[in-house]
Amino acid sequence: VVLSVIVDQVTKAAAREVLEQTSSVLVPGIINLVHVENTGAAFSFLEGGSAFFVVLAIVLITAITAFVWKTEDLPLYLVVPLGLVAGGGMGNMIDRVIDGSVTDFIATAFIAFPVFNVADMCVTVGVVLCFIAFLRWDAKNEAVSLDGQSHA
Repeated sequence: VVLSVIVDQVTKAAAREVLEQTSSVLVPGIINLVHVENTGAAFSFLEGGSAFFVVLAIVLITAITAFVWKTEDLPLYLVVPLGLVAGGGMGNMIDRVIDGSVTDFIATAFIAFPVFNVADMCVTVGVVLCFIAFLRWDAKNEAVSLDGQSHA
C-alpha cells in the first residue's frame, strides 16, 4: 500500500511540474505524457463527483484492511493485489481531498483510452490479480474443507 501511494504521488507531482504547459512522447506511437485533471472516474464518468469517490475509497480501503486483518493465514499472493487496490484507491483519494481532482498523465497513443495514472494502474492490476488469487484461494479452501486435509 505504502509503495503504491509513494510511487503514485511522486509521479503525479512530477507530471504536474513538468507537463503543466506541454505534452511529451514517452514511447512513440504507444505512450504519451499529458497533464489532465479529472474530477470524475474513467472516461470522466460522474464528473464532479469527487466527494462520492472519496467516500467510496474510504469504504473500500476500510473493507480491504478489515478483511486482511481478520482473515487468518491469508496468502501473500492475495495480500499483495489487495494492497495494490487499497494503495491505488488511497493515491487517488489523496488527490481528491487535496486538489478536488485527480492528476492523470499517461495517455495511450495507439487507441482512444482515458488518460490515467499509477494509482489507476495499481487498482486495475490489483483487481485482476485479486480475481485470479481468490479463485486459487477458494479452490484451496474448498479442497481443505472436503475432508479437513489439504489437497492443493
